[in-house]
Amino acid sequence: MSGRDLFSQPRRIGRGAALTLVFASVLVTGAATGSFEDPQRSTAAASDTSRSTPTGREQDVADAAAEAMAEGKSPVEAAERAVSRSGDRWGAVYSEGEYEQFEEALDGEYTGVGLWARRERDGRIEVTRVQDGSPAAGAGIRAGDRLVSVDGEKVDGRPVTEVVSLLRGDAIGGGTEDSGTSESAAAGTKVSLELRRGSRTWHETLRRARLSTEDVTVSRTAGGVAVIKVDAFTKGSGDLVRAAVEQAGDTAGFVLDLRGNAGGLVTEAVTAASAFLDGGLVATYDVNGEQRALHAEPGGDTTRALVALVDGGTMSAAELLTGALQDRGRAVVVGSRTFGKGSVQMPSRLPDGSVAELTVGHYRTPSGRGVDGSGITPDLEADEDALRRAETVLSGLGQ
Repeated sequence: MSGRDLFSQPRRIGRGAALTLVFASVLVTGAATGSFEDPQRSTAAASDTSRSTPTGREQDVADAAAEAMAEGKSPVEAAERAVSRSGDRWGAVYSEGEYEQFEEALDGEYTGVGLWARRERDGRIEVTRVQDGSPAAGAGIRAGDRLVSVDGEKVDGRPVTEVVSLLRGDAIGGGTEDSGTSESAAAGTKVSLELRRGSRTWHETLRRARLSTEDVTVSRTAGGVAVIKVDAFTKGSGDLVRAAVEQAGDTAGFVLDLRGNAGGLVTEAVTAASAFLDGGLVATYDVNGEQRALHAEPGGDTTRALVALVDGGTMSAAELLTGALQDRGRAVVVGSRTFGKGSVQMPSRLPDGSVAELTVGHYRTPSGRGVDGSGITPDLEADEDALRRAETVLSGLGQ
């Protein structure tokens, strides 16, 4: 599993979508949604949520949940089985509490300790990043440390999504998976971690805190290139990209680093595209056969050289942005083939308050390319020293 935000992904992401592709921020019931895909929201356009007649698959899932409720069984588990039977690769079911956490993460805030991690091939859980100013940073935890256990429970071999639940303290306070009301522990509650660094093993007891995500960071290389790193398209990230471009001043060019970006709010990805395009088409998509289009706003920077940096962890909304910049001839794409998540999910409330997200369509790049299952092929392959390769490309583009 590629490095993913430990705080931004609900438990069932591993069973269904990663961060679902999101085209709107409001559900029929009034709940906001967004995705990573999808921290990141993987729904369809706002007008799509007003449908009065559910699709056959939606009805099947809702019926399964209702039947389970009537029999005193778990409606979430019944809905998950119905989604699995449907063959929907990206379909997923979230308890009410989990979906609220999902929305919260997409709004750029979360309760946790400030760790990012990934599962290595041998099953170990390794810390990949520590947020500045977080409880984990205050304890001296750093990238490369191994996470051995959380509150006494060993984490080796577990999906990262389960480690998320342990770090967040899901179900503390009486919430249960069956009731659909699982909640993460509040800020100030304690969590005990066992860590390993080389031959040293030690324990840390941290207090969870209310933290803001840092999904857009800006830096400069020694050669004067402005590097804009976008980890996820959460609320406000598109405006941060646009501000970074406007405030870049004298620069040799831009590198838009989308490596490891699992997606997020498509509206934010379109705003980010507007930073580099002077209007025009960003993507088309269909919802139950009806064609729609997404357009950039006019006035973006179209003169300074741009390289988009991608890898196998670039997904969903990040692929949509990459495809637009590549098809429009605005950026040279450097790195490795992207993940290939190009489907549209629609959320719907189930009788118990949980949420099912089912695939209702797919998006295409401006030239009509489908992304789902195939990903985006970079213009130049680069696995190691990709950033250095991007700088070399920019120096050539600037001639």
